[in-house]
Amino acid sequence: MAGKTVQLSRARKIRSIAYFDYGLLAIVMLLFAFGLVMLYSTSAYIATLEFEDSLHYLKRQLLASVLGFGGILALNAMGYRWLKPLSGLFYVLAFVLCVAVIFIGTAQGSSSRWIYFGPLSFQPSELAKLAVIIYLASMISDSAKKLRDWRNVVRAFFHIIPLLVPVAYNNLSTAVIIAGIAFGMLFVASPDYRAFIVIMAIGAVGIVLFISGAGYRSDRIDIWLHPENHEKGYQTLQGLYAIGSGGMFGKGLGASMQKLGTVPEAQNDMIFSIVCEELGVFGAICVILMYLLMLWRFMIIANNARDMFGSYLVIGIMIHIALQVILNIAVVTNTIPNTGVTLPFISYGGTSVMFLLFEMGIAMAVSRGIRLG
Repeated sequence: MAGKTVQLSRARKIRSIAYFDYGLLAIVMLLFAFGLVMLYSTSAYIATLEFEDSLHYLKRQLLASVLGFGGILALNAMGYRWLKPLSGLFYVLAFVLCVAVIFIGTAQGSSSRWIYFGPLSFQPSELAKLAVIIYLASMISDSAKKLRDWRNVVRAFFHIIPLLVPVAYNNLSTAVIIAGIAFGMLFVASPDYRAFIVIMAIGAVGIVLFISGAGYRSDRIDIWLHPENHEKGYQTLQGLYAIGSGGMFGKGLGASMQKLGTVPEAQNDMIFSIVCEELGVFGAICVILMYLLMLWRFMIIANNARDMFGSYLVIGIMIHIALQVILNIAVVTNTIPNTGVTLPFISYGGTSVMFLLFEMGIAMAVSRGIRLG
């Protein structure tokens, strides 16, 4: 009898072992490694011309990634629950930095989006995405019952408007992503869909007014519809040529011709076109499948999280990744107007990859709270 009791006790301990999502970790590592390979393949020629160092972009990406992986280790050691009492602080910090970049930021192109600290640069809008996820996850977990009323859902959405305004001033595409994250998280939290009709109507009016307020924004619509008639449509056309020339299995890794200056800034937003040229439709499908697997792992973690705060953190991260992948591929294939959205883990961008890795650390920390049995 005593032996059976010991065996039952051991069985219960085994079933109550803390869970860790090694599947998500494997997908992150595969995407990250693939991203480094494609980044080097895409940027080596241009980096040699501009900096006399073919590894220039790769080294900068790796430096930011070290910080990102450090964040993953720290978050898994500390857990995720400490983020909740600091959610308001993260929101305020993101707001202050997004306002500050308007006045003290360094311009690259038509707007100021970066703050420089010596040789290092920081893009506050990337912090804003994570801050909104943490802030809304905390709000939803504290007032889930109130969100059954559509008026409270609209009020909750308006909580992010102060942050959206300075982000949209410099970077409309990032503002759209932040609004999409908030919309998606609240949509999951509320059973009353009337609120979302109101939010979509207000959002549509706001976007129309914002685009019409600046000529270069409205020009993007015409460039999207008729890229062959505009000088600024050159990048779009060359990206489409790259996709078309790749065929089913591509020209081979490193064999792209469009990356040799024909596609401007190919290592950034347009890197998916080089993936298609070098690896073909097959390679593009494999990349998309990796993202789908990642989203599936997020769903598993969110459904089994120990508390509502952790669940909505992962839901916000899932929505963020899905939006960026969809928007980036849609832009590269000219399905929507050019928005300047990076492809997660693959496009060049130190701040972007660092905060993406932080988000993966949060998701993994939530997964550690899951108990088997």
